[in-house]
Amino acid sequence: MHELILHHYDASPFAEKTRLLLGYKQLSWRSVEIPRIMPKPDLLALTGGYRKTPVLQVGADIYCDSALIARRLEAEKATPALFPEGQEFVVASLAQWADSTLFLLAVSLAFQPEVLASRLQGLPAAAAQAFIDDRRALFAGGAARLPAAEHSLQHWPTLMQRLELQLQREDGEFLCGRPSLADFAVAHPLWFLAGAPQTAPLLAAYPAVNAWLARVLAFGHGSPRTMSSADALAVARDATPAPLPERASQWPAGFQAGQVVHVAACDYGVDPVQGELLHADDECLILAREDDRAGRVHVHLPRLGFVLRAQ
Repeated sequence: MHELILHHYDASPFAEKTRLLLGYKQLSWRSVEIPRIMPKPDLLALTGGYRKTPVLQVGADIYCDSALIARRLEAEKATPALFPEGQEFVVASLAQWADSTLFLLAVSLAFQPEVLASRLQGLPAAAAQAFIDDRRALFAGGAARLPAAEHSLQHWPTLMQRLELQLQREDGEFLCGRPSLADFAVAHPLWFLAGAPQTAPLLAAYPAVNAWLARVLAFGHGSPRTMSSADALAVARDATPAPLPERASQWPAGFQAGQVVHVAACDYGVDPVQGELLHADDECLILAREDDRAGRVHVHLPRLGFVLRAQ
């Protein structure tokens, strides 16, 4: 049985979402710190091109995107559940909205010049500019666009008041009554804003939201232990990918097993992963690829929000 290895960095909102999922599941895991900006040679040796944060590694199986990672963690430990029975569609849809619309609003607010300057304070000028250039490149070529900060400031109170009302009237202490993936997906953009003095006041007027956010963050991060990226690569190189799912593949029209394909995110961070298409189901695509340092790995990518193309 291979350990869970999370490739991440502290300030990443989606990494915080995933760390909280690990805490909610009370899982032990290995922590590999990755660079905040490109280049990320050790990470890309595992993913084949996917550069976003975080990435979960289980032996020679590599899981990209926090939404798919959540499903892998659910398979790792079924209880407590992230997708409570009877609420699967509501939970997954709310989480998808939070990971896209709410997250982009939060990033727009967090990347206002005065806020960004505060976050980058203490960095050498060249390093701060490299971060800005990297994030500009991250959003190049995809469908996602950051809203103008003035628009986000106008829209934010409406969304927060809706969330406040939901939490005040919910029969339970979480968004769907009991904890679910939806809580962690909505929480991580708010956690991101709470981390800067310029944006923290955007949450101040909503007592139910703040009490709920404290409950979500109280799940903690589970039991992490540090691992080097070199050791993580060695784990992949020495491991054999897990057997493919037993359920029959649901091939997208025009694709078949063994075909060499590219898979890339649609929104941002659209760097493609190339590999041999092994499996496709309603949630996941699995590609096989070879790397000089990582060996043979299976890269798992979400079907929703990603595009599959023939080589």
